[in-house]
Amino acid sequence: MTAMSVGGALRPSAGALRLIASRTTTPRADIAAYVRAMTAHCPYLAPSLDHGLTGWTLYEAVGAPLDVEAEVFHAAGQAAEWVRPLATRAHATFVCENVAILGAGREVLQWPRWALKHLYGPVGLMIGKFAAGEERTDGSGRRIPSPPVSFLPVRAAVRPRDGRFLQRTPNLAAAVASARDDGRDVFSHIGHDWKDIRLWAQRLPPRQ
Repeated sequence: MTAMSVGGALRPSAGALRLIASRTTTPRADIAAYVRAMTAHCPYLAPSLDHGLTGWTLYEAVGAPLDVEAEVFHAAGQAAEWVRPLATRAHATFVCENVAILGAGREVLQWPRWALKHLYGPVGLMIGKFAAGEERTDGSGRRIPSPPVSFLPVRAAVRPRDGRFLQRTPNLAAAVASARDDGRDVFSHIGHDWKDIRLWAQRLPPRQ
């Protein structure tokens, strides 16, 4: 892997993810059932669904793990750039783009998500991580439904609420709290070369 651009330039890792379903607000049945069940745990999800602001793009991992990681990073970066201009509009807190990957586990989501959190947190976006079959509980200790597929959600930050999720990373919490999207290229300090992005990500604080 040598060069990569979230802007869509040719990438040596292209093809490691196969597009199964283009962006839709009506995903396949198992994902739709999971989303409905999750409305009991997220106060923003039902309004997001009602306004048609929850999008899903579904891929299948078909390449080597390193190439899949590169493509997960690229796909989630594209989702972040989709969300950015929507984050200042009405109902911005309900906008959520989800990049789902069949055949992928937590390992290929870990560092792409961690790098994207640091790149897009300062412009007011949050990137989450859910692995297929993962068992979790919410802030009230209630069991959260297990995802049928691994995915990264990308959404506008809700500052009073999201501070709780970033307590273990105070520098990132501070960046999100003071975030302002001035239209900057979030890659300007590292460039778009894939090797440089990966090296930069490896120097970030340990992933949480």
